[in-house]
Amino acid sequence: MSSADTPIDYMNPDVPKDLPLFEMPLIRATPETFAGYGTIVTDFANHPVPITQWPHTGWRKVDAGTGDEGGYKDGIFDFWWEGDVLLGENMAVKSKYILGWSERPEVARRDAESPNRSQLLIWHANHHPDGGQLFYPLDNRPFVAALAKTGDDMKPEDWVAFYCDGSFGICIDAGIWHEAITPLSNRSRFYDKQGAVHARVSADFPKEFGCLMAVPLDLDKLQES
Repeated sequence: MSSADTPIDYMNPDVPKDLPLFEMPLIRATPETFAGYGTIVTDFANHPVPITQWPHTGWRKVDAGTGDEGGYKDGIFDFWWEGDVLLGENMAVKSKYILGWSERPEVARRDAESPNRSQLLIWHANHHPDGGQLFYPLDNRPFVAALAKTGDDMKPEDWVAFYCDGSFGICIDAGIWHEAITPLSNRSRFYDKQGAVHARVSADFPKEFGCLMAVPLDLDKLQES
């Protein structure tokens, strides 16, 4: 049974041991480099979040000004590290997740005392076909957002990690693959706003591609473009 047929247990991911790692490039987020993924956010209270008009399969068109009136969910999206494990809680949609690990999951420990956080290994990603999603750092701390913009035929080589210095947020477009946010501090809180329908299309990297995706967190690997 596919992941679309049963709810995903985000707090207990089933990940095989010894998977190869596929590292994505790390680039600095600017209005120019972020084009095609979404927009840079400086005023989160007034920044527009796009909503996709409800699709219609017949030959008649959906009336203008309708099909996109479902509104938004917004609230705090909290991200924090416990040892080698990155967790997140989206209070807007009341969901909690294990987002990834700084070490291979089979050896990662939530009680690690001196974790090496030079990378985040992610097992899952999703996109929202019904609308965009806004993330704004309420504590102005730097973060990394891993994204891909190639639709349902996404492959590991399509991914890019964007370094954001904490002075702005991001609003990703509908259909942009993401796995939430990786704080470079021990904990970070974000204002989150997204469509209330909250349709989610998921990918499981171990099952689909036989790998884990490695998000670089070491700024020595940062590319300017």
